[in-house]
Amino acid sequence: MLGNFTYCNPTKLYFGEKALENLKDEMGKYGENIMFVYGGGSIKKNGLYDKVMAILNECNKNVTELSGVMPNPTAEKLYEGARLARENDIDLILAVGGGSVCDYSKAVSVSAYCEENPWEKYFLRMEDVSNKTIPVGCILTMVGTGSEMNGGSVITNHEQKLKIGHVFGEEVFPKFSILNPVLTYTLPKYQMVAGFFDIMNHITEQYFSGEDDNTSDYIMEGLMKSLIKSSRAAVKNPEDYEARSNIMWIATWALNTLVAKGKSTDWEVHMIGQAVGAYTDATHGMTLAAVALPYYRYILPYGIQKFKRFAINVWNVNTDGKSDEEIAKEGLSQMEDWMREIGLVMNISELGATDEMIEGIANATFLLDGGYKTLTREEVIKILKESM
Repeated sequence: MLGNFTYCNPTKLYFGEKALENLKDEMGKYGENIMFVYGGGSIKKNGLYDKVMAILNECNKNVTELSGVMPNPTAEKLYEGARLARENDIDLILAVGGGSVCDYSKAVSVSAYCEENPWEKYFLRMEDVSNKTIPVGCILTMVGTGSEMNGGSVITNHEQKLKIGHVFGEEVFPKFSILNPVLTYTLPKYQMVAGFFDIMNHITEQYFSGEDDNTSDYIMEGLMKSLIKSSRAAVKNPEDYEARSNIMWIATWALNTLVAKGKSTDWEVHMIGQAVGAYTDATHGMTLAAVALPYYRYILPYGIQKFKRFAINVWNVNTDGKSDEEIAKEGLSQMEDWMREIGLVMNISELGATDEMIEGIANATFLLDGGYKTLTREEVIKILKESM
């Protein structure tokens, strides 16, 4: 049975090869001071930087550039962005890049006018926004996080060995996002497939919760089947527009809050994966891939009917003569085959984790109660050892 919920998503999307043409109209809605946020030099190499700057100049905007946003944005980088935004009286933060740039821009949005330490207020104490925020717009160049249509933001504090996400309310959602699948073509394969698993895990984190015949589960099964098919096509040909456009659209719907409605949701794979990332600074999607199967195999007995459904409806497992447990396990084996086929990292040791880090990673893992089993610290350690 669906629970009671309210659904609102205020982000306007522009999708397709001509999506960037809409940036000029959006610029007319905001003041003259724009913060242009991006990561490394890829947007300069592929010409996107020049295209965006031409539009901003045509619209007579004063542009403050903030480059160098890393794949796992840090608290120190957050402080830098918040200071720049405040000092330059920024009217709009324009994030151009992947999910990390979008996440970071939302964190800067809520931090620029925060009167206390934003890391402590928003990422340690998880408090609501109580100060002025700055609107955010996104131009996406990598898919996976769904950050272009949600209020999520993940920040890493290396000093404290913590990587924490805060899901802000609709006032922090991007006001608009521009999604052109062609902009994802030049992404290295490693980053591309990491994004694919980030998408898959966003779906399974929400799917593996509850036992009701829930409409959201049917939607998620369709999203997963489309992702599996399109990811295989994209690995063979990264410039397959149909595959890349489907994946971009799946990523958005996987985490724009829709399919979570009426469900408890899990998110323990993310908690473990983010703790691994805090110690290794590894690519987010790969940390999830490395811990997902050990986690799901551990909790399978506690949610066996949903794992059985997953095997049948997503992986088309033949049920003849098999027990529920055998069917459920075969579904996870099929997922493992797909993960290996597209080239994902399957062990945290490949990401730089060592035996000496295990207890610290476990200590940095938040324990949630939305899935089929609430883990203990000792169980997290067991799962991490299986992930090695």
